[in-house]
Amino acid sequence: MLKVGVVGCGNISGIYFDNAKRMSPIEIVACADLDIERTAKTAAKHEVTAYSVEELIHGDVDIVLNLTTPESHYSVAKAAISAGKHVYNEKPLTISKQEGSELLQLADSKCVRVGCAPDTFLGAGYQTVRKVIDEGGIGKPTSFTAFMLCPGHESWHPNPFFYYEVGGGPMFDMGPYYLTALVHLFGPVKRVSGTTSKAFDQRLVTSQPHAGEIAKVHIPTHVQCLLEMESGVVGMLITSFDVKAHTLPHIQVYGTEATLTCPDPNGFGGQIMRGKGSDWEEIPLQFPNSENSRGLGLADMADAIESGRNHRASGELAHHVLEIMHAAHESAEAGQSVVLNSGIQPAPMPAGLNEFELD
Repeated sequence: MLKVGVVGCGNISGIYFDNAKRMSPIEIVACADLDIERTAKTAAKHEVTAYSVEELIHGDVDIVLNLTTPESHYSVAKAAISAGKHVYNEKPLTISKQEGSELLQLADSKCVRVGCAPDTFLGAGYQTVRKVIDEGGIGKPTSFTAFMLCPGHESWHPNPFFYYEVGGGPMFDMGPYYLTALVHLFGPVKRVSGTTSKAFDQRLVTSQPHAGEIAKVHIPTHVQCLLEMESGVVGMLITSFDVKAHTLPHIQVYGTEATLTCPDPNGFGGQIMRGKGSDWEEIPLQFPNSENSRGLGLADMADAIESGRNHRASGELAHHVLEIMHAAHESAEAGQSVVLNSGIQPAPMPAGLNEFELD
């Protein structure tokens, strides 16, 4: 059992604390946050030790779970790696590609591992989709469409401003879930062609506590891209904060013999439907972890550290996803496709596991 220290005690930390209690490879023993009061409350609630960020990074933990906001992912992870700790980041790995590369190179030099969310692809939904595809359940996979469409976050999020700054936007916000699932299913992306647009230069915030304030929009809020995978599968991903309503699927996969309608990649379970002609059937989930199993990637990394195998929600996978997201924007700006030269497809989970059980 590896000791984990949490840096960043915001809302998302709760599910990590709760699920870790059910995951045998890890034990969360400490937490830290720039907000001292929040650190103390979190430590008391979950019966762990409260530290400053620096104390935790240099303390008696094996893995630093980095749940800070994206602009701090690089600095916190770099400090932890420099101190000889393994790191598991929330998504995205970093904001810039260069920072992501530097983290991976530093981790390699220090002989420590980097993991990164999302780990939703390890859940029952997309493990079942992978199994169906790998076993020829739709024939040869040829293409896909993927849609993450919504009207934006200013009507419900308590602090929506970041989503319209550099490093935000629909691709960097939700793209990691979709792209990680697609790379899991079909392998690395080798070419990206993107287009972008922006519906509004500013948005009126209607959610509390900033209702009535204006969020200035500094990034594209509609990003669509064509993806060519090394496997030969091609597809389209559209992410948008400019769509009021739609009836499109999250991800739909097309094969020579059938079509799969796949669940929301931002969840661990969900419904899977296979269609042949006008006939559709539901595919039962064939793996555990259909509920919110956030932290599964962290536990998988801990288990892999102990056994010496590769972990699935890896820094290399997250960096490839980061490259794809940047390529979509870069392609739109340059008016030409972007070729990628690196990528990794994670191994599927083995059959016959129980909930939260690993290799």
